[in-house]
Amino acid sequence: MATEPGIAIEAVADDSFIDRVHDGLDELFRRTPGVGDEDAMLFRLAVSEVATNVVAHASSREPVRVTVELDADGTALSAVFSDTAEPALIDLDGVSMPGEDAESGRGLAIALATLDELIHETEHGNVWRLRRLRHDS
Repeated sequence: MATEPGIAIEAVADDSFIDRVHDGLDELFRRTPGVGDEDAMLFRLAVSEVATNVVAHASSREPVRVTVELDADGTALSAVFSDTAEPALIDLDGVSMPGEDAESGRGLAIALATLDELIHETEHGNVWRLRRLRHDS
């Protein structure tokens, strides 16, 4: 997709993984000229929310391994998360923003609002596919 190879990060699903994802996004935006501020901000927000959910909900007898592949081309920004956790039973069609008083539950609603595509697959662990079309305004 990108002129330079995309960025792949492999780690155990813990808080340091989230920091590594942010560092990877910084590098992706350095490698990809012309990404507009709004596109970068909204894509970063969605990726951060999914990374945080992966870490927060990672449960298994063994440490959960997670990989994220970040990429960009002239038309879109993308991220693919894969993990070894038990499949998450989530109906993305039923996700909505919780009430003002809720202390959690906004992550996927925010991701859905800021992305053009969010797909969750559960055949082998969890795979999250995120895509935001570039507007570069």
